[in-house]
Amino acid sequence: MDFGRSDHWRLPTPIKILIAGGFGAGKTTMVGAVSETRTVRTEEMLTHAGVYVDDLTGVESKPTTTVAMDFGRITIRGDYTLYLFGTPGQERFFFVWDELASGALGAVVLADTRRLADCFPAVDYFEKRGQPFVVALNCFDGARPFTVGEVRQALGLDPGVPIVRCDARRRESGRDVLVTLVEHAMRMGASPVGTLS
Repeated sequence: MDFGRSDHWRLPTPIKILIAGGFGAGKTTMVGAVSETRTVRTEEMLTHAGVYVDDLTGVESKPTTTVAMDFGRITIRGDYTLYLFGTPGQERFFFVWDELASGALGAVVLADTRRLADCFPAVDYFEKRGQPFVVALNCFDGARPFTVGEVRQALGLDPGVPIVRCDARRRESGRDVLVTLVEHAMRMGASPVGTLS
């Protein structure tokens, strides 16, 4: 018996993925929807002091904000275990992004088309790092349905950056976005081996 060569005993390859985007874009929701395990969340209540710092236009009913990260895990096709790190969306918490991005294969930039400009910092961040990313248009009820071409032009995206529609509340939709990211990163030559740090 050759126990060392059986595919049955092979462990999935671990891959670190970031879920980034603006405040209220659905990052915490997406991580929670796709994770196989109970998610770790670092959400705090919005306070009156933040009224002068946080722009709540379009998300006035949102009572909390992520102050460090969200964390979850999902196995894709039995081959890859994705470790998901949701970033904080407000500028005052951007200092944690470098730590979260270290060793990541790539990122999903979750975009709320009601507040499209809020994902500019995430797009700029990953472009400057040369890190593979995809833009996922989170389909909010009642939001104007922009075309992929309109979003690409508005964000000034390179033609090679995938743009996909998703519903961050639905596990299957989030999983499909993650598969798109992993495939895009591998086409760009990124290696999933040894990406966790």
